[in-house]
Amino acid sequence: MTGRGRAQRLSRSCILLIVIAGMERFAFKGVASNLVTYLTDVVKMSNSSAAKTVNNWCGLTSILPLLVAPLADSFWDRYSTILASSFLYVLGLGAVASTALLRTWSPPSTTSSSAFLFWSLCLISLGQGAYNPSLQAFGADQLDHDEELPCSKDDKSSKKKSLFFQWWYFGVCSGSLLGVILLSYIQDTFGWVLGFSIPMFAMVISVAFFSCGSRIYAYKPDRTIDNKPFLNILQVIKATALKLINGRITLPDDKSDVELELQEKPLCDQKLGSNDGLNGNPKNDTYLLENAKIILRLLPIWTMLLIFAVIFQQPATFFTKQGMTMKRNMGRNFKIPPATLQSAITLSIMLLMPLYDKVLIPITQMVTRNKKGISVMQRMGIGMFLSIIAMIIAAIVETKRLEISRNKGILVSETVPLSIFWLLPQYVLLGISDIFTVVGMQEFFYNEVPVRMRTMGFALYTSVFGVGSFLSALMISVIEAWTSSEGTQNWFSDDMREDGLDKYYWLLAFASALSLLFYAVLCKCYKSRSELENGNCI
Repeated sequence: MTGRGRAQRLSRSCILLIVIAGMERFAFKGVASNLVTYLTDVVKMSNSSAAKTVNNWCGLTSILPLLVAPLADSFWDRYSTILASSFLYVLGLGAVASTALLRTWSPPSTTSSSAFLFWSLCLISLGQGAYNPSLQAFGADQLDHDEELPCSKDDKSSKKKSLFFQWWYFGVCSGSLLGVILLSYIQDTFGWVLGFSIPMFAMVISVAFFSCGSRIYAYKPDRTIDNKPFLNILQVIKATALKLINGRITLPDDKSDVELELQEKPLCDQKLGSNDGLNGNPKNDTYLLENAKIILRLLPIWTMLLIFAVIFQQPATFFTKQGMTMKRNMGRNFKIPPATLQSAITLSIMLLMPLYDKVLIPITQMVTRNKKGISVMQRMGIGMFLSIIAMIIAAIVETKRLEISRNKGILVSETVPLSIFWLLPQYVLLGISDIFTVVGMQEFFYNEVPVRMRTMGFALYTSVFGVGSFLSALMISVIEAWTSSEGTQNWFSDDMREDGLDKYYWLLAFASALSLLFYAVLCKCYKSRSELENGNCI
């Protein structure tokens, strides 16, 4: 159970769950990556409407874990939650495939077909809302016993936890890569029925794999907290509010201490090695309020990550629409599907992530004299900075595309004589920023939540992208209304020769720079949960 090699190797159950997570991403990306093309070319939506639809759906998909995770933590075990939610997931994928099939038989009415497609996508969101955070939390449960605490003081266990998150993300990126490349090509070449059916069958196979691994999983009992932490926290908040309203202030049991109980109390025991702070009475008001305070402490950092999430909505929407107007030929007969360029994000992650561990971390270890090289919060900040550079490059390329289109008098249906590969740098930079920020976000939220609410921690991570998607849709609506009222050309015009996407990209770069500035200030003030425990205070 001990030894140098053991600390750096994941168990069979972890590896199996990483493969299953990759298959889920293959299925999801098979639908999401090219959905904007399906909406504009098949459903006949405008560019802005299609982008808002994709953003709202991605937002719903990412925000639902935040709503479903507390229920999963309170009422169901993770294994059962995964099985039940996967059924809804498969049902939703099958419904989306059936919408494409119905369109091939007879052109349905626009209203009824759009409504059925919308509810099919919502079913996918509902299934994924419980599936993803539960699967990742269940994967983390497979780590050795010393990984139980969110902030381990053992260096080897900390490295193993980081190794798990990095390989988990590597598996997710592998599935995403295959989904984007393979299914985008199938959808553009062989049709949408086959292109939407394959994700459904992939998800069915992943559920079968998950069921077959039941005997090797580690099922960790909830030793520290009772089975309804979310409800208990709500009850304690309600009880405390009533006490304050009624003016009841309770004195502590220790009569030698004359301070009121409303004074802030330490989260952990005086002994640094003690776990009593996590093993307290779950019904105790102070205990549960401290856990609730931990969640609230994360909100400022969570908020500063929203613009990063908005930027990550662009590859599946406007980046793809840009690519549709550019030169895509490769050889005489082959045309690159625009959505395929999204694979550059995941491919850059897969190729460069090993360099992160082998090259960057050793260099930063020497410079900072820190065993981990850079902190999790520094890692997220670097990724945010790279996303700003990506948007600046995107704005410059879009300005060049518009200039060529206008100077040469390109018609609406004609291709701009600018290679689609000019979009690659912005995709690659977003992939590199992913290595820093997204992996860092997973580890950050995992570390900073109470032990029993780890599913909630993963939901906080995914909810960043959920709210970011809604924020992206809101920005499109506001900008569209503003530019239309001014009598100028709509930034999101269906005529890609006259749009203002370059201005939109500059706006995102500026907003992201402001977020990074505020994030840096917050990082100076923020104390991690381990620091608070070691310092014996909140």
